Amino acid sequence: MQKVGFIGLGIMGKPMVMNLIKAGYPVQILEKSSAAKEVSEAGATVFQNIATLAAASDIIITMLPDSPQVEEVVFGSDGVLQGIREGSLFIDMSTIAPATARNLHAALQQKGVEALDAPVSGGQVGAESASLSIMAGGSSAAFERALPLFQVMGKNIVHIGEQGAGQTTKACNQMIVGMTIQAVAEAFTLAGKAGVNLEKMREVLLGGFAQSRILDLHGKRMIDGNFKPGFKIRLHKKDMDIALETGKELSVPLTGTSQVAVQMQHAVDMGNGELDHSALYLVLKES
Repeated sequence: MQKVGFIGLGIMGKPMVMNLIKAGYPVQILEKSSAAKEVSEAGATVFQNIATLAAASDIIITMLPDSPQVEEVVFGSDGVLQGIREGSLFIDMSTIAPATARNLHAALQQKGVEALDAPVSGGQVGAESASLSIMAGGSSAAFERALPLFQVMGKNIVHIGEQGAGQTTKACNQMIVGMTIQAVAEAFTLAGKAGVNLEKMREVLLGGFAQSRILDLHGKRMIDGNFKPGFKIRLHKKDMDIALETGKELSVPLTGTSQVAVQMQHAVDMGNGELDHSALYLVLKES
């Protein structure tokens, strides 16, 4: 099996790595990661810096918070570009700006390296259960090479198109998810103020046209007051900003996205940025 260098062992990255290890892939990680001890005990090999990890890997995967972190890992003085070998495959599974993804593709191609932007959806639960949706942008050859790894980490795996298409799709996903959370939060706040039983309302709505995974899972979180993060509000706010910036580049007004981004910023300002994005409910409930 090809050696996989994985950078970014956070709330999503760690379970994704664990699934690769369980599938028998030789995985290589960075020593400085907070999860390095647990992952190395599961079978991963530890490297001290990015360049040496890249040089020893056939495929490099990044799963990082935002565009600047991915750019630093790739372009930094001890970054991926300093060590990656011609013929390797680079896969960024973070959620970053489509323009950044295209820049990464161009820089890596100059080193003789194929690249994919392959962001995911499904949250921590999807990462742990290997049921992530994976939306990939890049060449067909690169996608086919990556597919066996994707099948270990996800279920709904689609080659969207050329460079940046995966990230554009993810931005659209986050717009829909964010606005749906806001809709459920507003509906629950209205119903709660009217004295309606939220459990019973959720039950009946799940049987009708309003049914959604957001209403099911995040509606339950709102009722229970369980906002332990599966996906943090501050990260979703970052994703909405990516969507808004992409909309600006393409001259597409995104009014609903803009309004929900403002609500997410309110949540961050309230000190709730580390809570699950379903905690948008608290912005309304506590106003």
